[in-house]
Amino acid sequence: MEKLLFLFSFLFLTSCSSATDMDHKPEQPSSIIEAVKNKQYAIVEAALKKGKDVETKDGNGKSLLLIATEANDLEMARLLTTHGADVNRQDNRLDSPFLLAGASGQTEFVKLFLSKGARFDVFNRYNGTALIPACERGHVEVVRILTATKGFPIDHVNRLGWTALMEAVVLGNGGKKHIEIVELLIGAGCNINIPDKDGVTALQHARSRNFMGIVKLLEKASS
Repeated sequence: MEKLLFLFSFLFLTSCSSATDMDHKPEQPSSIIEAVKNKQYAIVEAALKKGKDVETKDGNGKSLLLIATEANDLEMARLLTTHGADVNRQDNRLDSPFLLAGASGQTEFVKLFLSKGARFDVFNRYNGTALIPACERGHVEVVRILTATKGFPIDHVNRLGWTALMEAVVLGNGGKKHIEIVELLIGAGCNINIPDKDGVTALQHARSRNFMGIVKLLEKASS
């Protein structure tokens, strides 16, 4: 009888101990998508080494790399690109890691993606390049990188009929950052005379907005 009671006690304690261990065991992600979101680098790398598709997408068509880019997770982006993640793969909104990085001013991501085969003929939902929204939003360092990149189409016209220069003027505030961006575009050899759909040039827009710093640069470039 005593042996039986001892056995029951042992089994009960073992069961409790196991339950406690399970309570403290790290929660495993339900998918590689969750692992990327949770910055679980080791789990992501192990899954990829076992053959998990690095181009796995979520319900919105976002690739793992785009999810990492949105989260500003450079370490994850490096891991994923090391395993061959496509920096040009677009989601349902036509965002790609490279396009998003440019538009968001993520300088280190832009450098990484350029080194991993960023394409310049993949456009966003406005049929624009990574440079155009970077100019609009005042991301000087991204503009500096892209205008210095061989073969980048600095005079590309988007669906709105605007070049990178036009967006810097029309949607910019005429301040220090946008003045520097216009200077970079001019220095890179952009065509300052490409008008918008109404035939209005960047210089004319700058004058109408009284952006005198930009006006001076454009007037000098056109003389």
